[in-house]
Amino acid sequence: MSSIIDNGINSAIVSGQFGLQKSFEGMTQASMNIAQRSAQSQVSENGAGAVLANASLNGLQNIRDSLPQSAGNMTSDLVSLKLNSINAQASAKVLDVAFDTVGTIIDTLA
Repeated sequence: MSSIIDNGINSAIVSGQFGLQKSFEGMTQASMNIAQRSAQSQVSENGAGAVLANASLNGLQNIRDSLPQSAGNMTSDLVSLKLNSINAQASAKVLDVAFDTVGTIIDTLA
């Protein structure tokens, strides 16, 4: 019976940690997409009028090239950011319940 409880608790902890990791990865990607679109919008609105502006554009181009290319649009990135935030909260709750359960089991067995 103890091994069943141990496996269930371990599974819940691993599941919660995995959920948090995937949520943070999704939030990071959505945030990078939003930042990239903002930078691209700024560049297209202002254009390059002077050497300083050209130097800034080159710097932004280097940053844009180093960021992953986004596949969606601003709306889908904002929705993704919110969805991954909710998933992170749910995964944190799974971990919280799992840790509370472990504490209760330890208190009961002690």
